[in-house]
Amino acid sequence: MSIMKEHYKTTVVLVLLSVVLSSCSSTNSLTISVTEPPLVYLPADIDSAGIINRSIFNKSSKLAEAVDRILSVKDKDLDKDAAESAVNGLVDELNKSNMFSTINMIDNADLEGAGVGVFPYALDWSDINKICAENNVDVLFILSLFYTEAAVDYNANTVQIEAPLGLKVPAIEHEATIATMINAGWRIYDPVNKIIRDEFLIKKEVIVTGRGINPEKAIEAINSRKDAVLEVSKRIGQDYALSIFPYRTRVSRDYYVRGSDNFKIAKRRAQTGDWDGAADLWNLELSNAKRKVAGRAHYNMAIISEINGDMDAAIDWASKSYVDYKDKNALKYLNILKNRVERLKQLK
Repeated sequence: MSIMKEHYKTTVVLVLLSVVLSSCSSTNSLTISVTEPPLVYLPADIDSAGIINRSIFNKSSKLAEAVDRILSVKDKDLDKDAAESAVNGLVDELNKSNMFSTINMIDNADLEGAGVGVFPYALDWSDINKICAENNVDVLFILSLFYTEAAVDYNANTVQIEAPLGLKVPAIEHEATIATMINAGWRIYDPVNKIIRDEFLIKKEVIVTGRGINPEKAIEAINSRKDAVLEVSKRIGQDYALSIFPYRTRVSRDYYVRGSDNFKIAKRRAQTGDWDGAADLWNLELSNAKRKVAGRAHYNMAIISEINGDMDAAIDWASKSYVDYKDKNALKYLNILKNRVERLKQLK
């Protein structure tokens, strides 16, 4: 009994200590939305794009046909249809962006993939230049690899089913689960600068399960599997298209809430979303006789400047906070701001 009491006392002390430390913190956290440069950079002068599906390999050999049947669980067209779905997803998303004046599907390039599971060799620039010239495009998006792998798990379990007169009787429930791994590989060729702008391999798993009191019902999972694979493949293409566009994300920042009565009031204003009102009070503390308080005020003015999108002012305020008042947090924040400014230059 005494051990339990001691454990309870320890728990209470730890909880109270956590509350005290939290309430005594000199900073609060906030999140702001910022624009980041695309994951894949394309020069601004690229005006037209060509799309090629290179993932279909030569199926003339019996071995290739056998491998395809095994990996697609007897659905010989699954890989072909899913690859087309991925390409269509890419094209749809590119069309939405209006980034390119024209987007051409290129079917006359006569390019074959290397086979199942093999990321093909990069194309020669002479071939790339020829394809771009013949189709009047500035850049090539090529689905270089696409195939699916499937594994089937089959089980039979005893269950209770409803019988006439409300009776429950034992029965065998059949369950078939099909796990399909989608493998897709993309390349983006920039012929003007002779740069492969991106080479990306992605894997996505699709799992479908069918149940029934006979094997036929359970195996119906195979029918729903194709629809699921096509939908996920389309999203793979859409997501890859998004990699060339700037994107919005949220980042965390800390600001000071202690130092004077004005900081305490400003904290409450900030909590209600009145950041300009909070900034008015921080501005009053810039000339505070206490250098620590003045340094925190300068730091917070950097925060409000970033919130308002004025990165030059934010850097200036953070620099003064560190250089003039030796606020160590300001130096960390200054480096974050400078790094963000460099990324913003990429957007331009």
